[in-house]
Amino acid sequence: MAPTDESGQAALQSSASGTTPPFDPAPAGTAGPSGRMPRWLPRALVLALALVAAFQLGSWAFHQLTGLLINILIAFFLALAIEPAVGWMAARGMRRGFAAFVVFIGVLIVAAGFVTLLGSMLAGQIIKMVEGFPDYLDSVINWVNAHFKTDLKRVDIQEGLLRSDWLRNYVQNSATGVLDVSAQVIGGLFQLLTVALFSFYFAADGPRLRRTICSVLPPARQAEVLRAWEIAVDKTGGYIYSRGLMALVSGVAHFVLLQALDVPYAPVLAVWVGLVSQFIPTIGTYLAGALPMLIAFTVDPWYALWVLIFVVVYQQFENYVLQPKLTSKTVDIHPAVAFGSVIAGTALLGAVGALIAIPAIATLQAFLGAYVKRYDVTDDPRVQGHRWRGEGPSLLARARGLRGTRGRAAAERHDDESTGGNSS
Repeated sequence: MAPTDESGQAALQSSASGTTPPFDPAPAGTAGPSGRMPRWLPRALVLALALVAAFQLGSWAFHQLTGLLINILIAFFLALAIEPAVGWMAARGMRRGFAAFVVFIGVLIVAAGFVTLLGSMLAGQIIKMVEGFPDYLDSVINWVNAHFKTDLKRVDIQEGLLRSDWLRNYVQNSATGVLDVSAQVIGGLFQLLTVALFSFYFAADGPRLRRTICSVLPPARQAEVLRAWEIAVDKTGGYIYSRGLMALVSGVAHFVLLQALDVPYAPVLAVWVGLVSQFIPTIGTYLAGALPMLIAFTVDPWYALWVLIFVVVYQQFENYVLQPKLTSKTVDIHPAVAFGSVIAGTALLGAVGALIAIPAIATLQAFLGAYVKRYDVTDDPRVQGHRWRGEGPSLLARARGLRGTRGRAAAERHDDESTGGNSS
């Protein structure tokens, strides 16, 4: 007979003595204190290392492609903005690619004209400032000599500036800064070309792109995607067109004022005010009004005050009269929601997020409104926000009445208990 191992002998001894052997909690396939490594442990380690490596690689790739993803996002919203115009032309027999090309050429011409006019205005102002700088410097020197009893001369100041180390360092830093600005300009042109190409492809091949996305989805999901796409096109296009119309009205109004005050470069300043005030959220109005105020100040300081008053008054008219009527059917969102969305977009994507925040929130609001079930609100004065006289007792009176009712109910219960106790 084969010899019995220690565990078998322990089991025989325990059965002979009438006691139960101790329970071994280690399940089958796992290693005990003196056993081997479980078979699943190397696989788990390899899987964990693979997941960590994949996460690190994905994070690195995402950070490297952040600029490209932002450009694609801008191009997508730009394509949504011009989609109604492209669709309108395509519905009338024009090829979709050619229609997108026509729209892009129109936008390019408008943008180039605006930049050219603004550049010519700034160049003219800089030349005027350079030509008038000696007279301005003479007036400053005369004021200092008259008030502080000094004997300064412009020639001495100019020679001191030319021989100073500060000017030499400034020129060297400016030369380096010119190279940096040139690199930034080249990078900006490349990004602009990237956005233009992607937006053109999105607009020209919109139906093909939607068909490709829907081909990997079931029919029910296809309907939801197409509905969301249609809402995004309506809201983004409506936002751009309503802002463009308000920019036109604002530009015309400010042009009339600047022309009446005989401020130079009135057409360019009017276009500047209209575009910047409408397409730069939150702070656009103040940036737009600063430049015409500065130009008007060079003509007459009182003109700058008149421009400031007009900007403030027109802003109130736009906020409470013009904007609700023009945006009621396009991006009808609460001003607080719009302001919060701009702040959130700026925190996430900077200036790009600030520009696309409002149409994105309007699209999300419209999409949720189509799927969220709503109910009729009860006719209660508290919902209306006020209570007319004679509608009922006040809140304090109702509280007193409720307290009196509870007191009477408690007294009645006490009387019932007393009556029951006496009867028993």
